Amino acid sequence: MKTRKITDNLTWFGAIDWDRRLFDSLIPLPDGTTYNAYLVRGNEKTALVDTVDPSMTDVLLRQLEDVPCVDYVISNHAEKDHSGAIPAVLNRYPDAVLLTSDRAVNVLVDSLNIDPQRIRVVKDKETVDLGSRTLEFLYTPWVHWPETMVTYLQEENILFSCDFLGCHIASSELYVTDKGRVGEAAKRYFAEIMMPFRVHIRKHLDTLSKYPIKMIAPSHGPIHTDPTFILDAYREWSAEEPKNLVAIPFVSMHGSTAKMVDCLVENLIDKGVNVERYDLADSDIGKLATALVDAATIVVATPTVLGGPHPLAAYAAVLANALKPKAKYLSVIGSYGWGGKSVEALAGMIPNLKVEVVEPYLTKGSPDKTDCDAIEKLAEDIAARHKAL
Repeated sequence: MKTRKITDNLTWFGAIDWDRRLFDSLIPLPDGTTYNAYLVRGNEKTALVDTVDPSMTDVLLRQLEDVPCVDYVISNHAEKDHSGAIPAVLNRYPDAVLLTSDRAVNVLVDSLNIDPQRIRVVKDKETVDLGSRTLEFLYTPWVHWPETMVTYLQEENILFSCDFLGCHIASSELYVTDKGRVGEAAKRYFAEIMMPFRVHIRKHLDTLSKYPIKMIAPSHGPIHTDPTFILDAYREWSAEEPKNLVAIPFVSMHGSTAKMVDCLVENLIDKGVNVERYDLADSDIGKLATALVDAATIVVATPTVLGGPHPLAAYAAVLANALKPKAKYLSVIGSYGWGGKSVEALAGMIPNLKVEVVEPYLTKGSPDKTDCDAIEKLAEDIAARHKAL
């Protein structure tokens, strides 16, 4: 992949990872991803903003063959998909200084064996003069690690946001052209990575609102030439008020739980409540995470397996607990044969969710009319709560 000019003083470096399908052995990547780095040239000095994943180090080093000098390497975030090539870059440029936040130093030293003598800590709002170009560093802790920061190119009003405001898309397009596609990917990215930190994100958005921003250059995904598009989306996603939406992750082994889900979905829609349902046996878990960004209510539907919830339903509960969505209500429906403690087990898996529990409903065996009437009552209870949103 060749480098790509953005402005006279700014060039895209990095790699497109077309084939990666899993991130951190956890997050599905249906569209691959990019690892973006940016070379800023001043009249006196040159800075490389972030690097690439270790697997793409050779790509970055080939791109740097025509760059005789790098004075500064900037690590906005110490996670290896951004910092992994730093040792190789520092080896290429023995006089280069690594600039990073105070909290990032130990991570970079411990995980990448970087010589601490090569590192200079930059403070929040500190600037570095490259000669005709000035870089300002803004601390953004917990987006999504405690050491994260962003870099702002003052003269051109360009924000290098690293993970913040990015998305996982392997695309040949340098800039956002399809806002529908990028918006969907960015929302999924927010759901899977940023949602637990939405309180911090709101504070950082307030900080950024004081800066004129003409372009946002993230470390994953295309560059935003219309910054308001992604900034407004983040304000909406990080807000505390959910939408009129019920997310229903479910598993059905022999059809009984599926019938209950169908009944619940039909009655919720009839009462004006929007629904997203996900069969956990074959659904993309990232789609469920995305729905949790907006959902006011989560209903987990599960059969009973060895006295407890189906393992896939348990996984959905653990996922929701980790992502800490803004849902206000939770319920459980399902079926059993001899008995069990599915409700109690699931409740114990979600201590991070500050939700009101709407009366769960379990049925023995296949649901009949009495069970459907009870499910309709549950739908009425949920709809009544949603009217107050």
